[in-house]
Amino acid sequence: MGKHRCLLLKNITQPNQHTLAGYESRGGYSVIKKVLGMDPAKVLEEVKTSGLRGRGGAGFSTGMKWSFIPKNTGKPVYIINNADESEPGTFKDRVLLERDPHQVIEGMLIAAWAVQSNWSCTYIRGEYGFPYSRIQAAVDEAYAKGYLGENIFGSGFTHHMVVHRGAGAYICGEETGLLESLEGNKGQPRLKPPYFPATMGLYMCPTVVNNTETLAALVWILENGGKAYSEIGVGKSTGTKLISASGHINKPGVYEIELGYPLLQFIEEECGGIRGGKKLKGVIPGGSSFPVLRADELAGVTMDYESLAKAGSGMGSGGFMVMDETTDMVQAALNVAHFYAHESCGQCTPCREGGHWIEKIFKRISHGNGLVGDVQLVESICNQVAGHTICAFGEALSWPAQGFIRKFPEEFKEQIGDALVGIRKRKEALNFEHEGAH
Repeated sequence: MGKHRCLLLKNITQPNQHTLAGYESRGGYSVIKKVLGMDPAKVLEEVKTSGLRGRGGAGFSTGMKWSFIPKNTGKPVYIINNADESEPGTFKDRVLLERDPHQVIEGMLIAAWAVQSNWSCTYIRGEYGFPYSRIQAAVDEAYAKGYLGENIFGSGFTHHMVVHRGAGAYICGEETGLLESLEGNKGQPRLKPPYFPATMGLYMCPTVVNNTETLAALVWILENGGKAYSEIGVGKSTGTKLISASGHINKPGVYEIELGYPLLQFIEEECGGIRGGKKLKGVIPGGSSFPVLRADELAGVTMDYESLAKAGSGMGSGGFMVMDETTDMVQAALNVAHFYAHESCGQCTPCREGGHWIEKIFKRISHGNGLVGDVQLVESICNQVAGHTICAFGEALSWPAQGFIRKFPEEFKEQIGDALVGIRKRKEALNFEHEGAH
């Protein structure tokens, strides 16, 4: 299996790739011209054949998602590029938006033709100032050349595209929370059912929400065929995946790998091994909302949806965080818990209350004030949060907390034990002083 199959990142080192002229000089916009001459149903079939799965975290079949769009409703169909990349440890969409924004636009146009959409939007996280300026400039260039608007590429097809900046809420990466925000409401997820975006999305119209990386992959798929894409990768994990590698490694960055790449080999050969020659302690493979895996569990694990799920974690958005032997796992659990407690939209009581409760307990343990039963209490809270909320934020909050506790129980026991010893010594000292006073 090849280490690298650069389908998405093949041109990002070209200094002018972010411009329309640079993109076209390397074959850009040739695929959409071909696609506009195809039957939209055939485009959908190619995407289904490719096996492409959502690259934003859920891993759901892209072609299947499109097929849920109802026909002839009389309502407009909307395409949303979910560029609200807010998962801690994930920064791969940023590279596409900054260095190859026209590839993203072309992918959006392919999706638009497949579902016959005349309007699309890139919803980008507010903190992404430079990526925002790049994608907006690319949209402006495309309009200026007639690649967006009325009668694009002389095909008779009309498509308008806007870029919308979020305001710094992680929850707006959840597709229905994104739609609420885009409509000008508080970014809080909708109930599913009934509010599935395919039928009751933006302004209650049929809507496709796809991740930036997912949309960019369509260009290669429609150029080379769904079958060719399905032959890359392994099993149901077809194609390539962008991985945001960070942590205690020598070469952090964004890597494009063929799915099925051995995980330990990826750390050694692509990421340059563990920094400072230290030992590997744990890896969070899919972004902070997925459980940590211990180093001794990683032999034979490969970078794909099925293998990582079998190992007890997940591919997620590819936020690959590496921790060496010096990592305090109680502190790591506290950092993650703090993020999720802060980012709850507050709509559901389990998240709103449970998140802060978990953070307080981890903080207590980390600060040397842990109590007997604290670990069991966190587990109990997590079980009451996960599966009891409107969106998957409940799982995102619970899974990492449970992962740290289950994979590194000795560290929690040790820190709680040290705290209890400290409490006993303080009590003994107080008793001694009290007796001395008498």
